[in-house]
Amino acid sequence: MSDGVVLGGDGNFSSLCPHGIEWIWYGLGECAQDGRDIASVVLGLLSIVCFMVSSLPQYYSSCKTGNMDSALSIWFLLFWLAGDSCNLIGSFLADQLPLQKYTAVYYVLADLLMLSMYTYYKLKNKSSRASNSALLNAVSVLCLLGISSSLRSLPRSALEEQMPEGFKGRALLAVEGDSGSVQPFDTKEIIGFVFGSVSSVLYLCSRVPQMYTNFQRKSTEGVSFFLFALVILGNTTYGISVLLKNPDPGQGEASYIIHHLPWLIGSLGTLSLDLIISVQFMMYSKSPRDSAGGDEETAALLHN
Repeated sequence: MSDGVVLGGDGNFSSLCPHGIEWIWYGLGECAQDGRDIASVVLGLLSIVCFMVSSLPQYYSSCKTGNMDSALSIWFLLFWLAGDSCNLIGSFLADQLPLQKYTAVYYVLADLLMLSMYTYYKLKNKSSRASNSALLNAVSVLCLLGISSSLRSLPRSALEEQMPEGFKGRALLAVEGDSGSVQPFDTKEIIGFVFGSVSSVLYLCSRVPQMYTNFQRKSTEGVSFFLFALVILGNTTYGISVLLKNPDPGQGEASYIIHHLPWLIGSLGTLSLDLIISVQFMMYSKSPRDSAGGDEETAALLHN
């Protein structure tokens, strides 16, 4: 297990990270030796906090308006859940740090709660049979995806190579390159790269159906602006944290960027789509219902 390497004795810390901060090394498995590394860790932690609380405003908005089934696209929720599921599976396949595994589990549970609320309001509002059929078909696709991913995750014998893991934000599959020189991807890096690429594509795809739903309704009522605001902040801080991190000794900046390209695309690419959704909030905020709902949500959150 790589945890044994990262969380080993003082000899590992003194030899592998002689000028680093001890609590960051043992707590996050990250060697932070200068201001650039420390800033990367702080921004990475901030991104995790943003993602962890991002769903809370949507829970409140859904309970307030009761129209979650029409406000949110089911495919937006399913693609988001699929992306987080890839992160969860990959975090165990690549044998990542406990913090990364726990946050990956939290993200999936938060997505499942969101999907459960969507299903509740869908049934409560007595949607048409055709809409219910579409919902069941979408959920069936998700179940098949989960089953196939679980089957693929069974063989793990090739993933036991020990290596220290780096700290990342919501994209929990990023792994560090070899510290000696620029070398090709090893087995664990390939696993992380593949799952990171898939999850990034899923995150990008999730925004498109929500953008279409907003456009079709000409309204963002029932969709919490703070959900996307916090995700934008999380993706921004995560992307900057990756760019700030010093490459490993002997690894060039270009090689470092290539190794982390899927997560940069997933964060900064999703950021651009979330900004488009933010523009939709401004475009459709002229609706009296949207304005009233937004003011109530803002007042309630600020009061709390």
